Amino acid sequence: MNAGFVGLLLFAVVMAATPGPNNVMVTAAAARFGLRRTVAHIGGVGVGFAVMLLLTGIGLGAVFVAVPILRRVLALASMAWMLWLAVAIARAAAPGEGAAAARPFTFLQAALFQWVNPKAWMIAVTVVATRATAGPAWLSALVIALVFLGVTLPIVATWAAAGHALGRHLTGPWFRLFNVAMAILLVISLLPLIPEFLA
Repeated sequence: MNAGFVGLLLFAVVMAATPGPNNVMVTAAAARFGLRRTVAHIGGVGVGFAVMLLLTGIGLGAVFVAVPILRRVLALASMAWMLWLAVAIARAAAPGEGAAAARPFTFLQAALFQWVNPKAWMIAVTVVATRATAGPAWLSALVIALVFLGVTLPIVATWAAAGHALGRHLTGPWFRLFNVAMAILLVISLLPLIPEFLA
């Protein structure tokens, strides 16, 4: 197997498996709504991020390099959105409590969420800049997108399964404590990305 492909695969596994906004959110969603109702969220994460990687690889990433202010504005908007989500997660009710209209992300919402996810942007810009191969940019971007799609889906599903397992055993104040912990993890997951995104 090509050494460059192995390196890309390992990079994808590490990036997908480490805590970040997607993993924290699907864990919290599966704990509250169950694994079956979180499947669309999981699919949206995988497909949405793959599309983002593809578009970044065929030229979108160059726009952020050429116009640094766009990157800074996106970073600030993303951080503000993540903090709002952290508050929403911390305040979420346990299963069977709270508003009946509450529901997990749809496929489209999870896919669009990638565009305001600072970790997703950091990975996309980094992987396109460091893992692109010789040849047409679209082909290199397609390979990167497909590798991340194949890696992201099962890993995010594993995080969701862990959340579902925890959610089945947490009730009342324990579930609320779990939500607060997930919210804190979401905020912590953003801290290492601040210097990278605001550089």
